[in-house]
Amino acid sequence: MRSVDEWLLAYGESHQNPTNKLIHWVCVPLIFMTLIGLLWGVSLPWVPQGEWMGHSLGEWSNLGVVLILFSLVYYSLISIPLALGMGVVSALTIWSVFGLQSLGGIVGLSLVQLCLLIFTLAWIGQFIGHKIEGKKPSFFEDLQFLLIGPLWLLSFIYQRLGVRY
Repeated sequence: MRSVDEWLLAYGESHQNPTNKLIHWVCVPLIFMTLIGLLWGVSLPWVPQGEWMGHSLGEWSNLGVVLILFSLVYYSLISIPLALGMGVVSALTIWSVFGLQSLGGIVGLSLVQLCLLIFTLAWIGQFIGHKIEGKKPSFFEDLQFLLIGPLWLLSFIYQRLGVRY
C-alpha cells in the first residue's frame, strides 16, 4: 500500500495549474457533499428506532453514512491525523446535507434532485480544470484517487496550520 505522501504526491502531479487547483478547492468538497447527499436517500434494510441529534436513527442508516465510515477506515490506514481531520470534514458534510435538504424544500427540489444538479456542475468544473491543466484526472489511473482528492485539500490546510500528518 502506498504511503499518504506517495498518494498526495501522485495526485498533485496532475494538479499543478493554479486555476485547476482553485477549481478543485470548490468542486471536490461539492462532489463529496453531494455524493453523500445522493447516497443519503438509500436506506439500509435495518432501521433502528429512536433518535440521535434530533433525527431518527433510521435516517442515519443509509449508504451515505456507510461511504463516510468506509472512507474513514481507508484514511486511517494511510494517516491517522488526516483521518481525524476527515472525520471533522465528514461531520460538516452531514450538516451540509441537512442544509441542502432544507434548501431543496425551499426551492422545490428533492435532496436527490439538488445534489444531482450540484454534482453534475461540480464534475463539469473538474473536467474544465483538467482541460486547463492539460492532464487527465488522476482517477483515470486508479479509482482510489477519488478518495485522495479530499485528503489532498486537507493536507494543504494541515501544512498551513503546521499539523503533521
